[in-house]
Amino acid sequence: MAAGVPTVLLTTIGHFQVSITGQVHFLSVGFSALVAAVAAAGLTIAGARRSDTRTVLVGTAFAVMATLLALHGLATPGVLVGNNGVVAFTGAATLPVGGAILALSVIRLPSPVRRVRPLLVLEAILLVLVTGLGVSAILLPSLVPAVPAANSPSALALLAAALAVYAILIWRALRTSLLTRRWVDFLVVIGLVWLATAIVPALTMGYSDLGWWMGHEVELDGIVLVGLMVALDLARTTQSRPLVGDLRAGELVKAEEAFLGSHVRALTKRLAENDEYTEQHTRRVAHLAVQVGELLGLSRSRLRALAIGGLVHDIGKLSVPNAILKKPNALDDDEYAVIMKHPEWGNQLLEELGGFSAPARRLVRDHHERLDGNGYPRRLPADHLDLDTRILTVCDVYDALISPRVYRPAWTQDDAIALLRRETGTAFDTRCVAALEQVLMREADRLAVQSPRPHAAPQLVAPRLRSA
Repeated sequence: MAAGVPTVLLTTIGHFQVSITGQVHFLSVGFSALVAAVAAAGLTIAGARRSDTRTVLVGTAFAVMATLLALHGLATPGVLVGNNGVVAFTGAATLPVGGAILALSVIRLPSPVRRVRPLLVLEAILLVLVTGLGVSAILLPSLVPAVPAANSPSALALLAAALAVYAILIWRALRTSLLTRRWVDFLVVIGLVWLATAIVPALTMGYSDLGWWMGHEVELDGIVLVGLMVALDLARTTQSRPLVGDLRAGELVKAEEAFLGSHVRALTKRLAENDEYTEQHTRRVAHLAVQVGELLGLSRSRLRALAIGGLVHDIGKLSVPNAILKKPNALDDDEYAVIMKHPEWGNQLLEELGGFSAPARRLVRDHHERLDGNGYPRRLPADHLDLDTRILTVCDVYDALISPRVYRPAWTQDDAIALLRRETGTAFDTRCVAALEQVLMREADRLAVQSPRPHAAPQLVAPRLRSA
């Protein structure tokens, strides 16, 4: 609703005729340029300090918009200069050019500008170039190319291209916000929608239309909202997520407090205090599970639930006596019966704490169920197990197999995969096992690229843990 308010206002009252002085335009645009300049400086400095090239790119986009806005304000007819084409040209170019630079943050940069220093040089060159051309055009109006008239075919073509760029940015920011569920990310989406909305009156309305003036306010609000939210994100994390590319689900597991909430972090911390090995097991399982989920095309909301469910799937072991949980040899039947209760205990704990979705609790309760109905605690048949649960089950068993125990050595990766393959269709889902193999192969390829030395296939393990 907040994102759509400017559109509603522009549609209902945007064509009202007004007569507003040039001084108002000069001051309002000047203030917008100042805000954009502050945002540009903050983002560029933060990105440079962290050697974050994509954040520097975002700062460059704001810097170019600030420069164009400043020229737009300075060229206001009747204030500092007379009638000129610079005011129309810069007004039409600010948001499309800024959006095009922002869009560069979502693609792989050419090798010459993958480091911060070349990007800073590029930003400085762009600012000098834009400023020089703008001042020259004010002094020599003939330098300014013809500006498309409002609603002309060329103006509408430019509008369509600019909106397409912002649509990409909005879509990526929305995907990130659906995964993180953070208000900062949702506000970035709203700000980008406002910036896109502000392009419409700039290319379809004239100086005497109220909507043309409203577009300036919407543009300022969008710059403030996006710039402020990105700055806040940078202050709390190592990188601003919404504008610099899609957040991968695996990053939710690596930084659960930032992206999943303090309640998840509190439980993982408590689990580590009780049994560090179990906590490390759950983290590895969660990381594998979300990678498999991404490969199988799970939605962002399901990936989020899978990350949470994976991190806390063994939280019920907090209720298992340490004499059983940390027993240095195989369990007897009575002890195993106690272990088999931990999924239900975990589900009950999450219900009592609150704040955990039903899908996340279901993963905790059902991660030891099997397709043939021989799992526990409820012996559910295959048609009662969703894909998310099947993914977590496969990843949980795989990590348990390749983890060393005090009473047996770790299985090799090949042996663990062979067991999963043998039991596909009866205990494990065929798609999930195949996807897990792809994830492990991809990880092996990544490590091979990073290290010139030959190495064994990644085991993704180390410490001892107790997993039923």
